[in-house]
Amino acid sequence: MPTTTPALAAAMAGLDAALDAPRRPGIPLGNWRWEVRRRMAGVRDALASEASGTDDGWLAARGGTAFRERNQLLERLTTLGQRVLETPDVEATRIELKRLLADIGHHLQRLHDLAYDEVEIELGGSE
Repeated sequence: MPTTTPALAAAMAGLDAALDAPRRPGIPLGNWRWEVRRRMAGVRDALASEASGTDDGWLAARGGTAFRERNQLLERLTTLGQRVLETPDVEATRIELKRLLADIGHHLQRLHDLAYDEVEIELGGSE
C-alpha cells in the first residue's frame, strides 16, 4: 500500500515558506538561494523514501504510474536545484518551484486515493 510520511508534508511546508521569504540583491539573495536549496533536499529525500506500489491486481498499474510520476517529480527537483543557485531570474525559478509543490500535492492526493481504493477492495466496498 502506498504511504506518505508526515516528513514529506513538513518538508513541503518548509520549502513553501522558504520560497516566500524576501529576496533582495546581494548577500540576502545568496542566503535565500541556499535556504531554498536546503529545503529542496528535504523534499527530495522525503519523496524518494516514499513507499509506492501495490501487488493487488488492477491497482498495480496505478501504483506503477504513481511510481513513475514520483520519479519525474524527483527529476524536476534535481533540475531546479541547480537553477536555484545559478539563475539570474530568481522569480521565474521560484514560480516553477511553487508549481512543482502543487504537482507534488496532486501526486500525494493520488497516492491517498490509491490507498483508499486498496482498503475499499479489502473491505468489500460499499456493496
